[in-house]
Parts: sequence; structure tokens; C-alpha cells
Amino acid sequence: MHYTSVRAALHIASVFALYLSAAMLVPAAVDLYYGNEDWIVFAFSAFFTGGLAMAVALATQGRAPPISSRFGFLVVNFLWLTSSAVGSVPFLASSLDMGFADAVFEAVSGLTTTGGTVIVGLDSLPPGILMWRSILQWMGGLGVIALGLFILPFLNVGGFSYFKIESSDIADRPFERFSTYATTLLAIYSTMTIICAVAYAAAGMNGFEALNHALTTIATAGFSTHDASMGYYADNHAILWVGTIFMFIGALPFSILILLIATGRLDALRDPQIKLFALYTVVFVFAVAIYLRVSMGLPFWDALTHVAFNFVSIITTTGYASSDYMQWGPFAVACAFAAMFMGGCSGSTSGGIKAYRFLIVFKLLVNGLRRFVYPNSVASVRYGDRPVDDTVQRAVVLFVSAFMIIWLILTVMLAATGLDLITSLSGALTALTNVGPGLGDVIGPAGNFATLPDTAKWILSFAMLLGRLEILAVLIIFTPVFWSR
Repeated sequence: MHYTSVRAALHIASVFALYLSAAMLVPAAVDLYYGNEDWIVFAFSAFFTGGLAMAVALATQGRAPPISSRFGFLVVNFLWLTSSAVGSVPFLASSLDMGFADAVFEAVSGLTTTGGTVIVGLDSLPPGILMWRSILQWMGGLGVIALGLFILPFLNVGGFSYFKIESSDIADRPFERFSTYATTLLAIYSTMTIICAVAYAAAGMNGFEALNHALTTIATAGFSTHDASMGYYADNHAILWVGTIFMFIGALPFSILILLIATGRLDALRDPQIKLFALYTVVFVFAVAIYLRVSMGLPFWDALTHVAFNFVSIITTTGYASSDYMQWGPFAVACAFAAMFMGGCSGSTSGGIKAYRFLIVFKLLVNGLRRFVYPNSVASVRYGDRPVDDTVQRAVVLFVSAFMIIWLILTVMLAATGLDLITSLSGALTALTNVGPGLGDVIGPAGNFATLPDTAKWILSFAMLLGRLEILAVLIIFTPVFWSR
């Protein structure tokens, strides 16, 4: 790896850090409006990180190296590491008295839209801190969409499979210019956030909470303004259904949403991964709702409302909880564990393995079994009516294999810090899939990550970044071949 590439990657990361620093002025204004002295913290953090980012940007400016996949991997990793460091500064400087591990964990959890938190006492926090957590998740969600649509496709990992199959035909794309496409994406993302906020307010939230929850719902991120998460509104079914609907929308591929809104083509929703995502979401919701009706005697509408909200939250990797589903019985807990793997669609704000990978793995399995019976048969793997090339198939198999191996390694590492098996197993899984809450009494829907040792928080912070960058984009920089000339 040439010095020029490292310099250019640092320059790009520092420019993005400037945007994040400017965003700190929003919670500063919120605190100032509410008369909270923490506005000074955000103002100082904005100018400190902004000045540092500006200095690095000026020191590293120069001729950019040729575009290559290695340079792309370097930029992606630098961007997320730098953003996490910058995002942690207000937490460190605030009145919360957070340690370094806690501040970084909270920032990484926000930017990766994971939603796990180490903060206790959210109901009494200064409004600026609550707003900063929400802004981190909203900006992180926008970054995740850009990552899946524009960056990972170029690097042949992550969103590459779906983007190449579904969006490579210029005739099917409403915009040919990147700037127009990106501007439209931002407009749709922002409009959906506003509509969600209005819907929350109409359902009974006050304006501040409606805005905060809208920022973290569209981003399928999960930070709330209450320790009880959405359990604070457990008796308000209208709020829970607003959350359910917008979490589901946030997990749809934004390239399809842009195509739908720009051209009005409803047939865009026939995409195979959308069908599969909707199918396993409906199956989980109705199976558990019926189970709760039969086993616990709950009114079906109440059961359906809470199951739909919590399972859509898990599947879309949002991380909200309206109740402690660990108390729903073994079948519901087992379903929640399985749902953590799923995820939404590629090119959305959600994490997890994602629907399109399950489709391709299933087709590979079927073709493999067929060849046991007919060894000389040739059957292509198809995504809808289009063939999936070998590069895409290899990327999917590599991701799923790496996911399982890394999950087991992280589980062992967390157990080595003294955590019990359920906490270690679900903690590693929820971090890799960017879900948020895990299982058990410690990090389950009724708990949080505050009591974990600092070593475990560092491990989980790394795991969240791994999951957000689709694992392979991080692993590649640890290989000797990446750094060789």
C-alpha cells in the first residue's frame, strides 16, 4: 500500500469528520433552547473536532491516487473509525462522566445503527445528549445506505450482489448521474423521517420525542429517549404500529424506493428479496402471536401488536422493545434468536445476513443436492429471472462462512471476559448483526450493556463495526497481501 493512498484516505475521512462536527451544533442549539448548560460541551466539541479535522484535511490534501478496490477498502475503514472517534467526543466531555470505552461503545452503536446502549437514566438525560444519540443513528443510517448502494458494490462485497443484479441496467435506473441519485436518496430519507415524526406526534408523542424516535426508526437504529425503550408507550397501540410500519419501510432497498417514487413503477416491489423479507416477517409475527394467544391467553390483538412491533424490530435490526419478550416462553425466545440472523434487504439501513443472501444460499443448496442425483446436470443460480454470476455466489458464500466463524470467535472472546454463555452468544450475534438488545437478563430487552466489563465493550464495538462493514471489508485490511505493493 503506497503512502499516497493512506494520505488520500485520511483526507476523505477528515472531510467527513467536518460534517459530523457541524452536526454537533444541533444538540448545542437544543440544549441552549432548553436552558441546559451542556450546550457548551457540544459547542466546544464541534469546534475542537472541527478544527482538528480541518487541520488534517489541509495537511493531507493533494493529488488522489487511482481508484482501486484496495483504496476503497482503506477509505471505508478510515471513514467509520474516524466517525466513531469524533462521535464519542461529546459523550466524553458531557456531564455523564462516561469512560473512554463507554463513550466509544455508545458512538459506535449509534453510527452503526446497532442501538445497544451503556447509558442508564435516559429519561432524565439532558435533551442535547438525547438528540446527539439520535443524530448519530440518523447519519449512520444514511451512511449505511450509501455504503450498500455505492461503495460495497464497487468493492465486490456486501451490497454488491443485489446492486449488480438489480440496478446495473441503465434503462431501469431513474437517474444516471451519481449526484442526482444521491440527492434524491437524501430527499427521500429526510421526507420519510419527517412523515414518521408527524405520525408519532399524531399518535401521542410530544414533539421532541417524536423527532428523536423518527430519526432512529427510519435508520432502523433503535435508540430511545426512555430506559424502557418503546415499552414506555406499551399501552399506546397507535405508536407501536407507527413504529412497526416505518421500521419495515426502513428495511426495504432504497434503490427500489427511489425507482418506485421517481417512476411510479409498482412492479419494483416484486423484487425477490422483498418477497422473502415480507414472508419470514409475517411468519414469525403470526406464529408467535398465535403462540401467546394459546399459551398465555392474551387477547389476540394485543399479542399481535406487541409481537409485530418487537419482531419487526429484531428482524430489521432496529433494536426497540415494547416488552420483555424473554418472558414470553421458550418458543418465542427461540424465534427471537432465529430472527436476529435475518435482517432486511440489501441497500437498506438494516443489518443481519439479509434476505438476498438467504435466497442465493438456498438456490446453491438446491442445485448442490440436485447434482448428487444428476452429477452431470448444469443448473444456474438465478435471482428472480436473472442468472447470478460466480463472483456474486462466491461473495455470498464467503460472507456467510466468515459470519459464522467470526461469531464463534467473538463468543469465546466475550466468555473469556467472564460473561455467561447466553450473554456471550447473543452479545456477539447482536453486535455482528447490528440488532441491539441480546438475550438473557444482562443485555436482553429489559437490560443494557452498562454492566459489561470494558474489555467486552471494546470487543463488541469492534464487532459492530465488523457487522456494519459486511465483515469482509474489515478482514481484508488485516491480510498481508492488502499492504504489499
